[in-house]
Amino acid sequence: MHTMWKGSISFGLVNIPVKLFAATEDKDIKFRSLHKEDHAPIKYEKICTGCEKSLEPDEIVKGYEYVKGKYVIMTDEDLKDVKQEHEEKAVEIVDFVQLQEIDPIYFNRSYYVGPGDNGTKAYTLLREALRTTGKIGIASITIRSKQQLAILRVYDNCIVMESIHYPDEVRNAGHVPGVPEQTAVNEKELQTAITLINELTTEFDPEQYEDTYRKALLAKINDKLEHEEAGVTPAAAGPREDVIDLVSALQASIDRTKRPDREQAAPARTKDAASAGGGGKKQKTTRQKAGTS
Repeated sequence: MHTMWKGSISFGLVNIPVKLFAATEDKDIKFRSLHKEDHAPIKYEKICTGCEKSLEPDEIVKGYEYVKGKYVIMTDEDLKDVKQEHEEKAVEIVDFVQLQEIDPIYFNRSYYVGPGDNGTKAYTLLREALRTTGKIGIASITIRSKQQLAILRVYDNCIVMESIHYPDEVRNAGHVPGVPEQTAVNEKELQTAITLINELTTEFDPEQYEDTYRKALLAKINDKLEHEEAGVTPAAAGPREDVIDLVSALQASIDRTKRPDREQAAPARTKDAASAGGGGKKQKTTRQKAGTS
């Protein structure tokens, strides 16, 4: 794994050298916008909306729009001053709480935390203290000039840091239009819904969920490549063989993560699900989880 951040965790008087590693990865299939005639990539220019002039990088400054159409200009020096005030590379644990007290809506991104140089003993101490107490640490950290709130918890045998949103970043659910007020529910309908939930309840197994859309999209890309339907390749692009190898590697990655019994189990689950209404038998269903293979 690539080390994306180095610093330390301050835990009371204990200072633990650590390294951060991205715990998740984006596997979305990204497309380039191409010219329809020759399939060359499209270049987007930065155009001033006032004078319609194409701008060079040194002609562009940063501005904060405090009211519509009015801006406060922030120079590189302004940003540097603020950055210097918040660039201490430390994860400061300020509180310990129960994980159940934090609603998942606050969670943002996950990072694996590994021990830095000479930090193994202190790292192990914190990990075992968190595991034994069942608590998580609430911490503050600055990554790429942005101060973030985070939690520290144990996952398998590793400490994981989850960046979480500040309260003012979570929108008020009461502003969602059309949400019904608390109303009386038909008791029979409620019990039927509860029975259905109980019938579909199982232990969480992440391996049974997959991004079926991404799999189908990769299959379509492979099919078009195999049947010479990819069109004209611009001279500036790389060899066609590289594209085939990349797509094949992506497909192989998906196939490698699948459980061997998935293909055989799927028809049975589908058949069982169709008769679930009368048998009262506990069923497993295959659900789609976006972004996960």
